[in-house]
Formats: sequence, C-alpha cells, structure tokens
Amino acid sequence: MHQAFRYEIDPNDRQRTHLVKHAGCARFAYNWGLARRQEVFKQTGNSPNAIALHRELNALKAAELQWMYEVSKCAPQEALRDLDRAYERFFAEVKAAKAARRQTKVGPPRFKKKGRSRDSFRLTGAIRVGQKWVQLPRLGKLRLKETTEKMRGRILGVSVSRVADRWFVSLRVEVHRPEPEFRTGAAVGIDLGLRSFAVISDEEHPVQGPKALERGLRKQRRLARCHSRRQKGSRNCKKSARRLARHHQQVANIRRDFLHKLSTRLAKTKPVLVMESLNVGGMLGNRSLARKIADSGWGEFRRQLEYKARWYGCQLQRAPLFFPSSKTCSGCRAVKSELALSERVYSCEACGLSLDRDRNAALNLARLVAVSSTETTKTPDGEAVRPARRWQASMKQEPSRKCAVITNA
Repeated sequence: MHQAFRYEIDPNDRQRTHLVKHAGCARFAYNWGLARRQEVFKQTGNSPNAIALHRELNALKAAELQWMYEVSKCAPQEALRDLDRAYERFFAEVKAAKAARRQTKVGPPRFKKKGRSRDSFRLTGAIRVGQKWVQLPRLGKLRLKETTEKMRGRILGVSVSRVADRWFVSLRVEVHRPEPEFRTGAAVGIDLGLRSFAVISDEEHPVQGPKALERGLRKQRRLARCHSRRQKGSRNCKKSARRLARHHQQVANIRRDFLHKLSTRLAKTKPVLVMESLNVGGMLGNRSLARKIADSGWGEFRRQLEYKARWYGCQLQRAPLFFPSSKTCSGCRAVKSELALSERVYSCEACGLSLDRDRNAALNLARLVAVSSTETTKTPDGEAVRPARRWQASMKQEPSRKCAVITNA
C-alpha cells in the first residue's frame, strides 16, 4: 500500500525563493495546459492529454520560456498530469450524474490564481532522505524540523506545499503492512453530534471535541477586519494576510490533532465499531448548523477510522443511511414517528425508558450489527438483522491520491 509521511521544512532564504519558483512554474503549466485544452477542443472537438501537452510545452520552453530551466522539469510535468486527473474526475462525475439523472456537483477544472490557490508542486526522480534532511531534484538538501525515523519503504514521489508561511514536504512511500488479525468482541456504537463530538456506547462519558473554530472565531474576525483595512499590495497587507493564514492553520491543526488521537485510540482498543452513515454534504446546507458541522470534522474522522481500522485489526461497519437510530428505543425497540431536534432526552412511551438522546442512538448502533457475522443474525429480541457492509481501505498499487494515507511522524 501507499503511505505518505509529512514533515515541515526549515528552508533558508535561497531555498525559499526556489520553492516559490517551483510552485509558480507548476501553476503556470497547469493554467497553460488548461487554456490549451480548451482552445484545441473548440477547434477540433478533442483535447490533448498530458503527454502531448508536455511535448508542446518543452518546445515552447526552449523558444520563449527560458526561465522554466531554473526549476526541475518534474514540476510542470506533474502539473499537467494533475490536469489530466482533474478532467477524469469531472467526466466521471458527469457520467455518474447522467446515470442517476441528477445535476452534477463537480464543475470543470478552473484556472489557478496566485494568492488564491495553494502553492504546491510534485517531484519525482532521485530523492534521498536523511535523519533530519531531504534531498530533492534542483533544490538540494532541505532541513527538516523533525526526524524521519518512522519512515520506512521505497519513496515513489514527493509533494511540496505551503500552508500560511510554512513549507511542508509529503513523501509518498510504498510500504508492506502485514494483514492484521481482527479482534473479536462486542460491537461498539458511535453516535456523532454537535454538543459532544461523539457518544460511545461502552463509555460512560461522551467525547468532547475541541471546537477550535468556535473558540477562535472572535480572533479570526478581528484579524479579518484588520486585513480588510490594509491597502492592497502594501507590505502591511501581506503581514496581516500571513497573520490571518497562521490563525486558520492553528485552528486546522487543533482539529486534526484531536481527530487523529481519537481515531487511533478507537481503532486500537475496540474490536468492532459501528457508525451511522451521515450525508455531511447535505447537512452543510443548513445555514444554522453548517459552521458547527464543518468545525466538527465528521468526514475526516470517518476517513481516518477507515484506514486505521485495517491497520490495527478493527472491524469498521456502518448502519444504513436511513436507519432510525435516534427514534428507536434501545430498551423495547419501539420507533417514534417524530422526534424534534430540540428533544435532547429520549422518553419512550411504551416502556418508560428515559435517557440521553445520543446515548440511546449509540446503543441502537451497537445492537444493529452482530460480531464477525456475514449472514443474517438475530438480536436479543429475536429481530432479524443483516450486518452492514464493512468499509474497506483502498489497496491500489499505482500512485494515487485516493490510496495515499497521510500521517504525521
């Protein structure tokens, strides 16, 4: 499988200038390729692929774009391959939308603008890694702020990106992980919420999330007001933009750290995890709750549990999309027809059970799936239940962003 190890770079002024040049060259190649594909498509009805575009760009580079020789040839080449993948995803989404008779949610590739899009580029070729350094083509040895002791495997490529004013290198490595032995035991239900991040059926207290965006919202608004008052293009405007970007990065780091720690603990200690299938994209349409839902990071938490469950021998399963986990009584299995969102305590009219709404949903999720069963089983009440489909992590062997797992060493 492919795994990515991400480290922060500590470049000097000369190396920082070369990093910016590589990112700018990759952005130029992407925009040039996109404009060229649109032009050829209007003339002939077909568009060239990354190989044809790279040959044309090489000829143009020798004649008019001499400055491109200052950077590695891999930066524009990989940018054109990224453009190919962007078109493939777009066409796949259009085809799926036509089959489902719905409107497409993904638009065609767009041009990247300096200052708006993320500065990043990818490199391949001779890449070496030391204790606290990495050697990249045309960039030389770059110091790292942490050691690379945990990294093992054959290096396939490198992605370099800038977040705020900090540069990061992500090493895509081919590793061989032995197939883990899946543990056996009682299923554990996980109900995600907003008041508390998650309620776990076999734990007494709910897991409280950091709510990093909510806590830093006041500072974010102050920094945004300060930035909007600066004169565009001035040095003070650039300084205020960096301060605002650092704050956004700090919020994202707090959330990411919490999600990694919680998902690792659950994957290492629980034999079977059952989660509800949430349509997070649809829920973000609620203007009253969209910011809190985005601050929680449910989609990222689910993604991390998906691959960590395979690493540590945990069975991860999901309930059907419309399973009434909150409306069902965990005692007598009676189902309510209506349950308002404001009702935080579940009260059953049939058996008189009264408990927290999220706790009741977690217990229902735990009882839904039988342990280590691939056939229809029965609950303690005699009700037939078919286990939900287990999530499987991607095991593709070719380089792909979908199968690469990013971990912090």
